[in-house]
Amino acid sequence: MRFQIERNTVALVGACLASLLFGLEISSVPVILPKLESVLAADFRDLQWIMNAYTIACTTVLMATGTLADRFGRKRVMVITTIAFGFASLLCGLAPSAPILIIARFLQGLAGGAMFTCSVAVLSHQFQDGGERGKAFVAWSVVSGIGLGFGPAIGGLIIAFSSWQWVFLIHVPLAILALVFIGAGVTESRDHNAQKLDRAGILTLSFAVFGFSYLITQGADLGSGARIGVTVTAVLSFIAFLVAEKISPYPMFDFSVFRIRQFSGAIVGGIGMNFSYWPFIIYLPIYFSGVLSYDSTTTGLLLLVYTLPLMLMSSTAERLRARYQARVAIPLGLLTLGIGFIAMWIGSGLEGANWLTMLPGTLIAGIGIGLTNSPTTNTTTGSVSPDRAGMASGIDISARLITLAINIAVLGLLLTQGIVSYLRNAFGEAFDPNELGALAEKIATGNLDGLTQYSPRLATLDPSGAIAHAALVNGFGWVMLYCGIGVLALAVISFVIFGAKTDAPQERRGHGSAQTAGEARP
Repeated sequence: MRFQIERNTVALVGACLASLLFGLEISSVPVILPKLESVLAADFRDLQWIMNAYTIACTTVLMATGTLADRFGRKRVMVITTIAFGFASLLCGLAPSAPILIIARFLQGLAGGAMFTCSVAVLSHQFQDGGERGKAFVAWSVVSGIGLGFGPAIGGLIIAFSSWQWVFLIHVPLAILALVFIGAGVTESRDHNAQKLDRAGILTLSFAVFGFSYLITQGADLGSGARIGVTVTAVLSFIAFLVAEKISPYPMFDFSVFRIRQFSGAIVGGIGMNFSYWPFIIYLPIYFSGVLSYDSTTTGLLLLVYTLPLMLMSSTAERLRARYQARVAIPLGLLTLGIGFIAMWIGSGLEGANWLTMLPGTLIAGIGIGLTNSPTTNTTTGSVSPDRAGMASGIDISARLITLAINIAVLGLLLTQGIVSYLRNAFGEAFDPNELGALAEKIATGNLDGLTQYSPRLATLDPSGAIAHAALVNGFGWVMLYCGIGVLALAVISFVIFGAKTDAPQERRGHGSAQTAGEARP
């Protein structure tokens, strides 16, 4: 018995390390994006894809991994994906150019998404007792929260004392350490009645998400024919996905669960967080470094203010959900998140804006994400029958990451268009539209020092750089306002979908053990 307890503890450490790796790769990389812009000659769209490649890749494997792990063995698949994650991290650290880094990030996302999913499956089987399983998932979620919450500070410290490569290379020894614990502690398990893989659903959904992201980020450079072609392909892929899920005997998505108001209202909560909070973490380091001129260490510490409440508010969020039900807790969290973005928008527009004027907004937004995250996950899994909890969790994670991938691209588009709008008003016809767009993308990276070398005409029209700086501020104003208004609208939509007060017996079941697993999901 004691051996089993010790083995379970070792397995828990391995699963926690895997979730730590997954979270760090989401939140630590944004801090080094300004550095990548200079050392790898990465343009603004390259920086978007360095982040987006990871999230899109994660989305493509989430639903498939569970089936593969059930069929071929959960421990075996977790070992393979952890090795793959370490190898992909090595490729990222050794990447000599932005395109190679984007490819390596895609591979890292495939491995990371699968590894993350396996950690949940492993713990669910390893801890059979309900009480022990609950404690295991609480520990797992806290460690996941550390990865997401402290990632910006860790990334800032690494780049301050070493090189950007170590933000990726640090995962190699951590992956090896995780493998030691996984190998020593995890008991192999499989489901002999595992369903077949929904290949059609995976492929069509992946094409649709990639197509829409590509259209948003690259559409301006495409000819009208190519733009129409990409749009049609993305739309048809999404329609094909809906058809595939309707006719498949083993669908990846069972859309009938959306008839459950508790489930649908909670999914809107997950969408709201990834509509605003998580994609904005990609661009917030650019604001702190490019607009406020802070170094990477200071930027990392300021980002900690944005992310730390995620961990601190989880218990408060669950108390709110227990007392007022998810129909109040989730919309309230989204409302708080929206107010945070409006406060950031106001603070960033003040004369002499600095970290103090941004502090209220970042804190309120962080509190909002903390209030929303745990109730959302617990409600999505707790509002369906136990045999559908895994599928519900998969839809929840997929909805979040798809929204994240799309909105990373949307926020980038809004940032550049806000800059273009300001420059057009300031310079009139001095630049043609193509020159203005290219200049806006250069400004959007936050590296304003070399602008006059990039555009000699700008040295004459804006010798002090004040107009370029003001244009970047204007672009971020567009982004913050979009996030704020959008998430406030989603708060209302979520509240309406939840409907009138109910006893919600299934939701009360969600207070149980494994439902806490998603507290730190992006």
